[in-house]
Amino acid sequence: MELKTKINAKDGQQDLVITREFDLPLELLFKAYTEPEIVAQWMSTKVLKLENKKYGGYQFETSDPRGNVVFKANGVIHEYSPNERITRTFEMENSPFAAQLEFLDFESITEETSKLTMHIIYKSTDLRDQMLKLPFAQGMNMAHNRLQEITNKLK
Repeated sequence: MELKTKINAKDGQQDLVITREFDLPLELLFKAYTEPEIVAQWMSTKVLKLENKKYGGYQFETSDPRGNVVFKANGVIHEYSPNERITRTFEMENSPFAAQLEFLDFESITEETSKLTMHIIYKSTDLRDQMLKLPFAQGMNMAHNRLQEITNKLK
């Protein structure tokens, strides 16, 4: 099965570009990234904080069935333009990966379809390449598939 979320990573560079078209109006796609209840569902995580404003911050936490925290991430929102762009940092706690810079651009294609373009910059080419060795593409596709499915119910 073809992956709908595309990842473009050029050799020797410390960034990558992720694109995905959704069968969602632009406003719903943007809500999926900014409404804590929706984010929690498609990311399968607890949203501890999500301040959608310039210099706002966010914190996510995921636990296993026993309640042990297995994933924590946080960051600062540097730019917030509704239905257009979010610029933020992203850092996974207790991992070998340094904080990364993310530019999320939201674009309307038609009244019922939209596109997300994520430009992610890593501290080094090596860190980016380590991330790509993980099941990163499959994980992004699974998450975006859940985003589409969950947000469809809000149409």
